Amino acid sequence: MSDMTNIARPYAKAAFEYAVEQNALAAWQQMLAFAAEVANDVNMIAFLRSNTTATAQAELMKQICGEYLDSAAHNLIHVMAENQRLLALPAVFAKFTELKSEYEREAVVEVTSGTELNAAQQEKLVAALSKRLDRKVKLLCSVDASVVSGMLIKAGDMVIDGTVRGKLDRLVTALQS
Repeated sequence: MSDMTNIARPYAKAAFEYAVEQNALAAWQQMLAFAAEVANDVNMIAFLRSNTTATAQAELMKQICGEYLDSAAHNLIHVMAENQRLLALPAVFAKFTELKSEYEREAVVEVTSGTELNAAQQEKLVAALSKRLDRKVKLLCSVDASVVSGMLIKAGDMVIDGTVRGKLDRLVTALQS
């Protein structure tokens, strides 16, 4: 686990708990996504790494984010600036999204296939994965010709490699042993 993830965890958890209390998970996810994009900008990273004061950092974020954040989100930005943690905003957003998905019992599943999956194939895959994971499933499909045929499915720590490329790689490894 990276340092940024460790730094981000308490901020994400606090934001998440507040958002649940306020019944505003979607709004907070959008606000954090925007703030994370701002903090991830090359010029902003340089500014945040310079010897500027926490007040200057918080003010610049407030000016840029302005109407995109509510007062509670501005307070989070201010606290993070005071602790010199604004560079962790992208990690805060990622952790918040993870907490939200867990809370809503959702799983984002990355599917890589050799050819594009049609709607019927995607529906069948969603049904099977929803049953297996006991969660609502959102597919992120991509095509990679190097997998040849089949699918590579990733959901959190679970990886199912049903690709021809994967089978060939395992065969080569077995033959070399």
